[in-house]
Amino acid sequence: MKKILVIDDEPDLRELVRINLDQAGYSVETASSGREALHALRRSAPDLVVLDLMLPDVSGTELCRKIRADPALAEIPVIMLTAKAAEVDRVVGFELGADDYVTKPFSPRELVLRVASVLRRRSPGSTAEEILEHGAIRLDAARHRCSVDGAEAPLTAKEFDLLRVLMSRPGRVVTREALLECVWRSDVKVTSRTIDTHLKRLREKLGHAGGLVETVRGVGYRFADG
Repeated sequence: MKKILVIDDEPDLRELVRINLDQAGYSVETASSGREALHALRRSAPDLVVLDLMLPDVSGTELCRKIRADPALAEIPVIMLTAKAAEVDRVVGFELGADDYVTKPFSPRELVLRVASVLRRRSPGSTAEEILEHGAIRLDAARHRCSVDGAEAPLTAKEFDLLRVLMSRPGRVVTREALLECVWRSDVKVTSRTIDTHLKRLREKLGHAGGLVETVRGVGYRFADG
């Protein structure tokens, strides 16, 4: 049973999310503040975090930053839950390493489906048994691990999927539209700017090997061949 940590300071909404996730077969823990959430995360790491951006003590953005900076927590998928719907807020969320973004008001059923989708992409059984290696980068799809010069790179689910798509097509240009279809599938809210944001973060995490992910202006991206 997958464990979900729901972090939100609104009691009614927190309980609504808890009930729907519980009915979907998940083990659910809740927290009403950033401090309480950090304690829960370090006591027992969940399989996924549903995080509200507007918390009373530590902001959701700061909490997401702390999760991504902690090696023990960095790979936990994060779905941000917030009343902010502007594109700039979504971009900021993705820049911080969020795997998905749901705005209030929302359908509890939609949230459950998004949780399932993110977890499915993280499941070893959902990815081909393959190891992709090029230069300093090694991508183990079955174990959902990426390393550069032997050191693990803590990629989010979306960053991992983007790199896997590009590395599986070395030397070939992959359009933004194709990346949207492969990685985000039917999420019509995602824009090409989201792709650029994720690729920027991916390059940063790959360090000196980030240059292998090349931009083809006006078209998309390509993983260097040779």
